[in-house]
Amino acid sequence: MNNILSVDNLSVGFHTYRGDITAVRGVSFDLSQGEILGIVGESGCGKSVTAHAVMGLLPKENSFIKGGKIIFEGRDISQLPEEEMAKLRGSALSMIFQDPMTSLNPVLTIGEQMLECARGLSRNEAIKKAQSLLERVGISHPEERMKAYPHQFSGGMRQRVMIAMALMSDPQLLLADEPTTALDVTIQAQIMALLGELRRDMGLSVVLVSHDLGVIAQVCDRVNVMYAGRIVEQGTVQEIFHNPQHPYTKGLLNSLPRLDAPADKELPVIDGQPPDLLYDITGCSFLPRCPYAMQVCREHCPENYGDKHKTECWLMVRDGKGVVK
Repeated sequence: MNNILSVDNLSVGFHTYRGDITAVRGVSFDLSQGEILGIVGESGCGKSVTAHAVMGLLPKENSFIKGGKIIFEGRDISQLPEEEMAKLRGSALSMIFQDPMTSLNPVLTIGEQMLECARGLSRNEAIKKAQSLLERVGISHPEERMKAYPHQFSGGMRQRVMIAMALMSDPQLLLADEPTTALDVTIQAQIMALLGELRRDMGLSVVLVSHDLGVIAQVCDRVNVMYAGRIVEQGTVQEIFHNPQHPYTKGLLNSLPRLDAPADKELPVIDGQPPDLLYDITGCSFLPRCPYAMQVCREHCPENYGDKHKTECWLMVRDGKGVVK
């Protein structure tokens, strides 16, 4: 299957008053046509920065791409001028942002905001398309709803509007940055089911950014687990959830509440804090929090080991007699 997106050794930094911070450190992954790829990790791990870098939406005043490539349909878009990126964002690339209430303009009707996203259509054609998409995402009476303002919609309905707006340009790639954070679990399930239907019916390729492992498990084909700006494990949903290899991935999964757990059992947590990305990291970034840390972890950064199920961990290295010490 052809890759619609390939991110190759991407590094992204920010200028701060304390110095330059490298928020994304050598990230590489591929996305196939019609695939949903999940990026999961703790807050601050770099997942949203990666998505914004793909969209060319990093803050111009203090961000910079230190290295790497973002290949979209065979073309490196990492250094494109803003004018060309704006054309891509309005056609082939779309994004759903984290909070629909702050993404929607409160003084414009839903219809006015949706028509702004239409390209190459007459007003009548754009109106018909907007109404069709609102109905497609589960909003009844779209003709009347287009006259309403964002505050007249619930959180779930606003998120559906954001999805419809993102589809107005018939994108090939949709990036969804924490699209269910502010929603209750019932609406989360509906939004995830909707993304799955859009992928199936429209051939849409999706990068889904989330800290919620349940959301990722529900809809994604493959998963990238990020920690401290790096992808530490990547594989299919089945591999990540049923056979996790990296200690960080295991820690994330162990911290999920379980229905079969005793009521008096405390929920496990990952001790410690992520490293300060202002400084260079020698060795494995997860070392201070890892219960399996070895001397080699302190001295050398591990590579990604494995074929399709890749893990950045020295525990994966075998010398025939056991784990390298």
